[in-house]
Amino acid sequence: MIYANHAIEIKNLIKWFDDFNVLNNVNLIVNHGEIVVICGPSGSGKSTLVRCINRLETHDGGNVKVIGETLTNDPKSFAKISSDVGMVFQQFNLFPHLTVLDNLTLGPVHALGLDQKSAEVRAYNLLERVKIPEQAKKMPHALSGGQQQRVAIARSLCMQPKIMLFDEPTSALDPEMISEVLDVITDLATDGITMVVVTHEMGFAHKVANRMIFMDEGRIVEEGKPSMFFKNPKTDRCKTFLNQILKH
Repeated sequence: MIYANHAIEIKNLIKWFDDFNVLNNVNLIVNHGEIVVICGPSGSGKSTLVRCINRLETHDGGNVKVIGETLTNDPKSFAKISSDVGMVFQQFNLFPHLTVLDNLTLGPVHALGLDQKSAEVRAYNLLERVKIPEQAKKMPHALSGGQQQRVAIARSLCMQPKIMLFDEPTSALDPEMISEVLDVITDLATDGITMVVVTHEMGFAHKVANRMIFMDEGRIVEEGKPSMFFKNPKTDRCKTFLNQILKH
């Protein structure tokens, strides 16, 4: 398959929520196979940026291109990239009335046209990958938060996306469950899949990121390789943020 030049291309992106300018001329290119970690204070636009990439939020100005497809208000533009972009949210967003296995097979069967048996084989392989194959027949409410988030990751992977987006995937978890989810994402990082991760887990970011992005007040303020980003941040705002977050 021939890929577009970049996995994600964002140019002069603008987004308003009423009179609040949540994204202000954001420019970002993510290369195929790159792992980009976005950090910044609450309200800086991190989650909105990620949601614009998979069209959960529409933008008010600028351009978003995903695997060569320019996203517009035409539903067809989203349909073309919907199976290429997987998303894992802060909350797990599992269907509570379906078993873990059914949560995983629903998309491949109905959206990709996979037969049930093939979808189940794929689902079990991915449950093995996230280390919870024994939970396949359980309902989501019977699982811990960490297990539910691992199911959510496996569900996204069942669609075989080219890009995975993570919007603070550990923020709703108890502290003892955070590492089990981060371990799964760290393992995925070795697969070569393009990943954009919004997180405050700086140890994880230092370990897996190819590039760090720091956002504040709707803008990308600073970016760079983790070694330089953490050792020698260029802006006072980024230095202050890192000093505060690394204390905890």
